Amino acid sequence: MKKTLVAIAVLGYFGACVLLMAGLGYQWHRSDPAPDQPIAFPHTVHAGGLQMPCVFCHTFVERSRSAGAPPLEICMGCHRSIATDRVEIRKLTRYYEEKRPVEWKRVYALPDFIYFSHKRHVKAGVECAACHGDVAGMRKVRRVNEPVMGWCVSCHRVRGASRDCATCHK
Repeated sequence: MKKTLVAIAVLGYFGACVLLMAGLGYQWHRSDPAPDQPIAFPHTVHAGGLQMPCVFCHTFVERSRSAGAPPLEICMGCHRSIATDRVEIRKLTRYYEEKRPVEWKRVYALPDFIYFSHKRHVKAGVECAACHGDVAGMRKVRRVNEPVMGWCVSCHRVRGASRDCATCHK
């Protein structure tokens, strides 16, 4: 009887471990679908083919907490004369001329109690792809990493960054 209980306990323990690891594996390796945006922006062309660095468009990333969507003036700097006949560029031009902001859909969102600064990470030399994946290869940007505490802490540990709770939790 005692051996049976021990065997059941051991099997239960290993079964729980397998389920936990499967759940974590799903969480870490799943890839959320890319949201449809009001204007299709092909990162494969801009960041991929043209090899434009992220900071060319996401100018706030070096001086702000948020990378944010680029102001339309940046897009229009090129697209006043380049590819003006394309449907998506015409949409972009309409937004610009009507002085309407584009309502981009967020791909990543953090809870309000998390303080995250793109500026700090950029200054520390963290490449955009470390968190955002190979955006240059994405026709539509999608979330590839789940920004959960364990994932962030593991990166902080590897890079020797602070793991003090107050670093991220405000």
